[in-house]
Amino acid sequence: MAVYTEVADEELAAFVARFGIGELLAAKGIAEGVENSNYFIHTSEGFFILTLYEKRVSEADLPFFLGLMEHLSGKGLVCPRPVRDRHGEALGRLAGRPAAIVTFLDGISVKRPSVAHCRSLGEALARLHKGGADFHPVRHNALSVEGWRPLFAAAAARADGVRQGLASQIEAALTQLEREWPKNLPKGNIHADLFPDNVFFIGEEVSGVIDFYFACTDALSYDLAVCLNAWCFEPDNSFNLTKGQALLSGYQRLRSLTSAEIEALPLLARGAALRFLLTRLVDWLNVPPGALVKPKDPLEYLRKLRFHARVASAAEYGLSA
Repeated sequence: MAVYTEVADEELAAFVARFGIGELLAAKGIAEGVENSNYFIHTSEGFFILTLYEKRVSEADLPFFLGLMEHLSGKGLVCPRPVRDRHGEALGRLAGRPAAIVTFLDGISVKRPSVAHCRSLGEALARLHKGGADFHPVRHNALSVEGWRPLFAAAAARADGVRQGLASQIEAALTQLEREWPKNLPKGNIHADLFPDNVFFIGEEVSGVIDFYFACTDALSYDLAVCLNAWCFEPDNSFNLTKGQALLSGYQRLRSLTSAEIEALPLLARGAALRFLLTRLVDWLNVPPGALVKPKDPLEYLRKLRFHARVASAAEYGLSA
């Protein structure tokens, strides 16, 4: 269960009372998620999510994350809206951790996205990019290309214990990406972790985008590359061209890609695959004793990396001419 910090009932009630959202009626830990401690809370005025930020999230970054969510909510993107306390602050402290309360969103995440889900997701991603265009604080993407070699260094010595030859495969891919990584693509505020468990649907329409705790300022099309990896592969690791086409056409219905973004898409997709291969590999090799959260398989992203290495153009992802 992804609740790393337990909170005493009295302390929780006192914290909630600061936010003017009614009397606390019930609270329950949420099993999903691996980064923070999350509680579903029910008050006399409705339902909310309480998050206690654990050590992996830098407290200095929290104003950016919360500010971006508040900004995007104001622009019409359905995402959690931070609740401010009686002093106008969205961020407080609870049980020794930074903590925030955000609005609850209706909907469910889907484990097997359909073509329609992918199209709706593409549109939502474009709305996020357009809505965030006038949010001016900047947060560097520490998990972009310059951050990958330190991750590899942390895992290289034991990588072949996960799969023989894995270290040399990562080294070759990393060296090429460092040399060829595109620069000067259109930039803005991106989600950077928009996996299916971070998107809610009602029917086939997006009803909420959550978990902005990797959000940063980077190439907009890198966000699209992350989504191609996360949404358009089947359980047998085959790429679903129809889903790719739906995702890309949904996105371009609201924001057209530039020729430079289109040309760079295969390289960006390869980079996104390597990023998740590396972070998963580090987590896989560093599971603490007694951990209840099972790390995700890094080899899934080795297979995706190999697929992208064979892609010659964005047309192979379903992008229409």
